[in-house]
Amino acid sequence: MQNRKRGFEVCKGYEDKNINLPKRHTAHSVGYDLESAEDLVVPSIWKKVLSLKEVKPTMIKTGIKAYYAEDEVLYIYNRSSNPAKKGLVFALGAGVIESDYYGNESNDGELMVPFYNFFPIDIKVKKGERIAQAVFQKFLIVDNDDATGKRISGFGSTD
Repeated sequence: MQNRKRGFEVCKGYEDKNINLPKRHTAHSVGYDLESAEDLVVPSIWKKVLSLKEVKPTMIKTGIKAYYAEDEVLYIYNRSSNPAKKGLVFALGAGVIESDYYGNESNDGELMVPFYNFFPIDIKVKKGERIAQAVFQKFLIVDNDDATGKRISGFGSTD
């Protein structure tokens, strides 16, 4: 395990769910394709708006976690075909996942992808369907950086 640089693993609780590890599909692909860990429905945002219900993104679970160096970040981006073909718009500009998210106590570091569905109909997402892509990248810090905080939880826990 000492030689590990970066990679993906199946999260706790998904060991027997036939989860596929992300992979690139062409030699020049930048991102690793993330798949849905389950069948689900992403409701139309318009149904919620018209019924005056709270509009929140649908979190699609992947059953996957990622490990990588402390000076790296994992970005999650929407697939370019999702908005036009399925009306699925990523609820963030990009998902920013820090290395200390891996294996956290609350969700084992599971990568989840938030979507809004802008089509007027609900959209079904099947288990194993590619929903997003994950891109690893190095990052830099400033000379006088003095961050010492520690992650204590999972998704959205740094504030």
